[in-house]
Amino acid sequence: MSLLDDLLADLKVEGDRLWTAVAGLDEGGWQTATPADGWTVATQVAHLAWTDEMAVLAAGARTPEGKEAWDAVVLEALQDPDGYVDAAALEVARLAPEALLARWGAAREGLGRALRDYPSGERMPWFGPPMSPASMATARFMETWAHALDVYEALGIDPEQSDRVRHVAHLGVRTRDFAFSVHELAPPAEEFRVDLVSPSEEQWSWGPEGAAQTVTGSAWDFALLVTQRVHRDDTDLVASGTDAEQWLRIAQAFAGPSGEGRAKA
Repeated sequence: MSLLDDLLADLKVEGDRLWTAVAGLDEGGWQTATPADGWTVATQVAHLAWTDEMAVLAAGARTPEGKEAWDAVVLEALQDPDGYVDAAALEVARLAPEALLARWGAAREGLGRALRDYPSGERMPWFGPPMSPASMATARFMETWAHALDVYEALGIDPEQSDRVRHVAHLGVRTRDFAFSVHELAPPAEEFRVDLVSPSEEQWSWGPEGAAQTVTGSAWDFALLVTQRVHRDDTDLVASGTDAEQWLRIAQAFAGPSGEGRAKA
């Protein structure tokens, strides 16, 4: 199985779990508030549906007609860079539950086909830097996992802690320099060593052995932190080095401006 196949298989599992959690909700259930300020269960699912649709649109930009459609979206987004995505999610969330689920289902299927069919070695456009199909699948996994956590918390469902979270942890490590730049800080020159323990108690590591700056702890907590689903002080993560600790205070694996994060428990 290729890396892309593995990513898409895990993405399907995460999406299916969320689908099962929301499919039987009545209208009131869909309007349940989630930990994200101003976002209901419907908004969370709508955001995933819309972003999957945008990824499919980006993958289609290899044709003249597709490029024209994608460029139109980017130009519209530039009119409100900080609010465009949220506004789109809120608009899609107005749909009736059945229509919203149908739209998300179609977007999920379309995303899988688009990424599998995308030419190997090429990158698709995005709102930030161009992305490979594997990078796009990783980003879609991260968002599906993170938004599902908000839904589960709102509905009182315990999430499954699986080793699929490695995709989120990997993205969190890879976006270290981005997190510093979002806060207008110069990224550290040296690599960090990151040693995490998976839900199944495997050891996952990134960076050189013997690095001066290190992060150790639970992969689950690290994934929660880089998606800003937990406060730094409520994790078991241990940072050695001033730069490593600063990173954990500002880490984010998602594009766009930094969020406010979650309050300390």
